[in-house]
Amino acid sequence: MTFTVHPVPSMGAEDVVVSAEGVVYTGTEDGAIWAVDAGTGSARRVADTGGRPLGLEMLPSGHLLVCDAQRGLLQVHQARGTVEVLVDRVEGQEMRFCNNAAVGADGTIWFSDSSLHFGIAQWKDDFVQHTRTGRLLRRDPDGTVTVVLTGLAFANGVALSADESYVAVAECRGRTVVRLWLAGPRAGQRDHLVTDLPGYPDNISRGSDGLVWVAVASPVDPLVERLGSAPMVLRKAVTRIPEALQPRPKHTIRVQAYDDAGRLVHDLDIDHPGYHMVTGVREHDGKVWMGSLHEPSVAVYDLA
Repeated sequence: MTFTVHPVPSMGAEDVVVSAEGVVYTGTEDGAIWAVDAGTGSARRVADTGGRPLGLEMLPSGHLLVCDAQRGLLQVHQARGTVEVLVDRVEGQEMRFCNNAAVGADGTIWFSDSSLHFGIAQWKDDFVQHTRTGRLLRRDPDGTVTVVLTGLAFANGVALSADESYVAVAECRGRTVVRLWLAGPRAGQRDHLVTDLPGYPDNISRGSDGLVWVAVASPVDPLVERLGSAPMVLRKAVTRIPEALQPRPKHTIRVQAYDDAGRLVHDLDIDHPGYHMVTGVREHDGKVWMGSLHEPSVAVYDLA
């Protein structure tokens, strides 16, 4: 097994994306966007969002799309280090938790807003209280923003199929990947690509292999599952107890890949003492890049 960890100078390299030139990008909790050399592992700072960058995608222009949990949907010009806000309000209201995105060939952006009530600093509150207020949104090339799906259980990762016949969005709290058909006889219909995942999915992405890759941030927590059916007053009470007593993500490294029929193709369950809680995943030319909300580094696994 070839599993390599590449440090970055800041904590919380939550997601990863690989450019056509092979540059690996990630964003950290201090607002920085880093370009990581895939060969040497060296990292250079290319921009600062002024917020908390999460999901990353490449735009057709070659610029970087950033889902910033605090500032909304951003476009970053890597060469100049400039940041442009694309969307920070939806239907007149500020976004609370912009999380992840996928970009179509024509520049259409599909992106998630995890909660109407809680921001990233209180992500556990939404997770435990199970508010089901997550949304999937679409930004057309002309700038028009549309709410596409509502009622999602902590909407998280977003991915388009290779032929763009469907868009998928992960329900972190629901342990599913919801699919919305965009073309063909089922256009407009909603179903599931995957259900009953072995843990809580975070970011998802389409790899260069055409598969939908899913970062499984933590295995199923029996306490969290029981709380899902408990009275709301109890769920709210749990989020008020000291941090040390609250449910915690387990120390695991796990990513999976599914084909368009929802069949499991890869299940990587890796044991490595220097890395945990994979929240971002990106397959590129046979290498699986990973990011983590709680690590000052990105990691790469060679499928070969």
